Amino acid sequence: MASAGLLGSESFGAEVSGYGRMVAWFEAQGRVVRVGVEGTGSYGAGRARHLTEAGVEVVEVNRPNRQLRRQKGGKSDPVDAEAAARAAASGQATAVPKSGVGPVECLRMLRVARRSAAKARTQAANQIHSVTVTAPEQVKHQLRGLTLKARVRTCARWRPGEEQTTVAYAKKTLRHLARRYEALDAEIAQLDEDILRLCAQANPALLAAPGVGPDTASALLVAAGDNPGRMNSERSFAALCGASPVQASSGQTMRHRLNRGGNRQANQALWRIATTRMQNDARTQAYVTRRETEPKNRKEIIRCLKRHIAREIYRLITNPPPTPDCARLRTRRQHAGITLTQAARALGTHPSRISALELGRNHNHQRATRYHDWLHTHQATQPTI
Repeated sequence: MASAGLLGSESFGAEVSGYGRMVAWFEAQGRVVRVGVEGTGSYGAGRARHLTEAGVEVVEVNRPNRQLRRQKGGKSDPVDAEAAARAAASGQATAVPKSGVGPVECLRMLRVARRSAAKARTQAANQIHSVTVTAPEQVKHQLRGLTLKARVRTCARWRPGEEQTTVAYAKKTLRHLARRYEALDAEIAQLDEDILRLCAQANPALLAAPGVGPDTASALLVAAGDNPGRMNSERSFAALCGASPVQASSGQTMRHRLNRGGNRQANQALWRIATTRMQNDARTQAYVTRRETEPKNRKEIIRCLKRHIAREIYRLITNPPPTPDCARLRTRRQHAGITLTQAARALGTHPSRISALELGRNHNHQRATRYHDWLHTHQATQPTI
């Protein structure tokens, strides 16, 4: 579409051949400057990737204005396509879509599977509880006082036989639910390992930040995408995570409230980091104490903390500092003839933590740096033969 008006309208299939015909049709109309695509994170993802690979600039277009849509005679694909083209041509649509071709896209898909598995596991646990409550007394007596894990292990081992009794069918039902719970638990554990490995591959510095675990790191990485450079500043990232302050002032009262927009999973990740640091991080505890004297309530303090953490996370995502290669640390320790116990004693920690660090199961940037420096110093002080 040129600035003079609409040049034409055409439909193409949502497959590789259709994308190819679409690009050829674009080029037949003239020089392609940019293309506006609606839903680049869902139904338009394949189209956006194909256009990017073809060297075409792609911008994300928000849902068309419903009032303007009614003025055009209602909803239709040609009307929506024209609205997207006009938004891209006028510069109204400027958001760069996620590339969706790297480890972060893999994390996004794994998080979908983990989230559904966790919901199903919770449902199975609730069903085990409800069936136990209404089961015959002979069944309830065997499960009374047990924790959920112990109850699942007990029910999974039951052999109710072929008796046609209420007790037998209660045990059979609980066995099915318990085995489903165990299968989902194993599936979630495997997904957690995959998520941890991909987080360490995508951004080990983020994973090593205080209060950041695999789940929170993956949520923040997915929010930023494989091409975090598309965000112009840390303010954009804070707004994306719903951590930017929202004015709620009136008259002489000047205040901000929590932002209820943005990516809610990323916002929840920032909340978990803030609450974890409030319990374990000395700097954060000092900040909370100072803020309480102003005075500010807990919600306002957490809002401020989330904004500060969003700034820190943005820097770690867009410009991550170098982190020691933990696998090489293990090789260096073994070549030097140092045991895990000796290394742990020198660093003031437990051998299991050093082992987890070397195997990539635990990412602690501060401990890894101290470990690296200690190994370097130890090797430098050893006599040469």
